[in-house]
Amino acid sequence: MLAIYKKEMRSYFINPIGYVYTGIFLVFSALLACYTTLVSESYDTSNYFTTMIFSFIILIPLLTMRLFAEERKGRTEQLLLTAPVTITGMVMGKYLAALTLYVSTMLISCVNFIPIYAIAAAERAGDATSVAHIGPVTAEIVGSMVAILLLGAAFIAIGTFISSLTENQLSAAVVTIGVLCAMVLLNMLNNITDSEGNQIIGAYAIRAIINWLSVLNRFSNFSYGIFDFAALLYYVSLIVVFIFLTIRVYEKRRWG
Repeated sequence: MLAIYKKEMRSYFINPIGYVYTGIFLVFSALLACYTTLVSESYDTSNYFTTMIFSFIILIPLLTMRLFAEERKGRTEQLLLTAPVTITGMVMGKYLAALTLYVSTMLISCVNFIPIYAIAAAERAGDATSVAHIGPVTAEIVGSMVAILLLGAAFIAIGTFISSLTENQLSAAVVTIGVLCAMVLLNMLNNITDSEGNQIIGAYAIRAIINWLSVLNRFSNFSYGIFDFAALLYYVSLIVVFIFLTIRVYEKRRWG
């Protein structure tokens, strides 16, 4: 697994995709943080994290589209299947490489919060009558970071599975974008069923299913600084299910 992991990490930066992803991610997150906090003169970071989730619809497929599709297109898939490594090790090596790049850029983007803490400290120092706790709520930022890391890990697992189904990187990216978009926008569908609840037969059941599937709904408790074990289990379950499905795809190819 370690050899596969190292190979994938190198390939991200041998090819331009690693630089493209990292550059877009860091520039976009910096501009977004500036607009949602400094320009808006607000310490509320909820809009920042919510918008970042929507950006993952495009950014995550950049990481995952090549994981397996490139191997099939380059006819190197058989080398992987006959290598002295288990299918689980091969899949986890590729998944962890994509996850490492995602987590690294996410953690680097935390520097975006330094200016608002500095401004808050300056305001408190300059106004002795100001409220002592003025500034960003650290618990909300930490909670949102934990949730967004879990959400990204789940999205990467989904993208990894989709990449294993095709040899075309563009197709893998487009399908992943479609699936992630549907998962994120489910929350909006739930709002529609709420407003039309009296006119839709079985609206309560529909809302219950949407609430269970909605990634934004699971994110909300973390954004208030509340550690939600049910949401943690949900995200971990998504990761496990799609990693398992990817392993099954390659077990079938190895022995099929």
